[in-house]
Formats: sequence, C-alpha cells, structure tokens
Amino acid sequence: MISARLPTPDLKARLKSGPAVGCHWLSLGSPAIAELAAEAGSDAIVIDTQHGLWDRSSLEAAIGAVAGRVPVLVRVADQSDYAIGSALDAGAHGVIVPMVNTAAECAKAVSATQYPPHGHRSGGGARTSADFAAYRAAAQHLVASVMIETAAAVEAAEAIAATPGLDMIFIGPGDLSLSLGSSQGQPDFEAAVDKVMAAGRAAGVPVGIFTTGLDQAVARARQGHCFVVAAYDVAINRGARAAHDRFHAEAVRP
Repeated sequence: MISARLPTPDLKARLKSGPAVGCHWLSLGSPAIAELAAEAGSDAIVIDTQHGLWDRSSLEAAIGAVAGRVPVLVRVADQSDYAIGSALDAGAHGVIVPMVNTAAECAKAVSATQYPPHGHRSGGGARTSADFAAYRAAAQHLVASVMIETAAAVEAAEAIAATPGLDMIFIGPGDLSLSLGSSQGQPDFEAAVDKVMAAGRAAGVPVGIFTTGLDQAVARARQGHCFVVAAYDVAINRGARAAHDRFHAEAVRP
C-alpha cells in the first residue's frame, strides 16, 4: 500500500516557490517506464489517462512502483467526479483536469479533489481505505490543476485563476492551437499564453505549459512557467531514429 506521506519536497509548495518543475510525461501505459523515470530523478511524473494508453490497473501499478520517491499527477480523461476521484484513490498527488473553459467548471473540478466539508470527493479506494484518516489529512497537499486549451478558456482566464483552491493552470498548446487556428511562436498564440500568465500572476496561481522537447521546456521555464515537460516517453522514437541514422552513417559501409 502507498503511504499517505507525500514525497519531499511537497510539489504543491514547490509550484508556489520554485524552481520550475520539469516533469516526465508518460503516455505509453508502462509502469516500468514510470519506475525508470523515478530512478532518473524526475521532479514529477504525469500519467496521461486522457490520450495515453493507461487503464486503472496499469495506473495503480505505476503509482505503486514510484511511491514515496516522486510526486505523481494524473491528467484525467475528463472532468467527471469518477475520473478525478479514481486517480486520487490510486494514490496520485494531484490531477490535471482537461478542457476547463469556465470558472464554474474549474470550481467543480477543484471540489472533486477534496473530501467534505472542503469538497465533494467520495471516500474510498483500495489504497485510501487502508489508512483513510491519514489520507484525509494528506488531501490538503493534493494539487488541483486545470487545463486552459481553448480560446474560450483564455477569455475566461482571470475568472478561472480566481477559483479558490486552484493550485495550477496548465496550458495545453495543442488544443489551444486548434482553437485559435494558430501555432506556438505566432503572435496571437503567444498573446493568449501571455494573457493566461498574467491572469495567473494576478491571482497568485502558478501557470505551466506542455512542452514537447527539452529546449522548449527550458525556454518556457525561463519565461516563468512553473511546470513544463522535460521528457516525454512517446519521444523514444526520436532517440531510436537518431541512433538508426547515426549507425548507418558511421558504421554501415556500402
């Protein structure tokens, strides 16, 4: 069973005080990769159950494999109480809730992360019920994060950021690009990112952003983003391609 004690340093506190968190983002559904990420010294691990290959059993196994060594957030499949609650019951240290477009949706998502009287999370779970009192006390350290990834959400950024109990706004550039009809680096896209950053600063809520490579992660962290993706398991194909190309360029002779 996972201990109710959270890893040190507390991720929630680090998001507020810095330095920026460089996470390992895992989509391939392999608990073994989660364990390797923890051994590599990742600041945090994000398990993507929205677009990744995870099911409940592999999620539980991955969190169990890294328990106590590195904080784990789950990008949940949707905004439902079930998706949020099951991720936390599995032992995650917080959730990233996708496609939040309004302050009302944000407030409901935040409430789903906390037990009454602070929220409406249902009590239970194979792990939490083993030491429910300790988990109830530890729930105050959970990270409640929502994703801004549409033009509508950008317009509502100030109201979303002002939601009590919100710990982080996380920008989803892929869907935001689709919504804006733009892409990273273009003026209207970067203006939207700046608007969200300004809303976060005004409310005292850290803002992170999904990044697809180390160079981009460093650049966004230098811009002030508190949470970026330093490594991504799907990017294994990049290393494999580089190794293949170098091998054939240097070792294989015609």
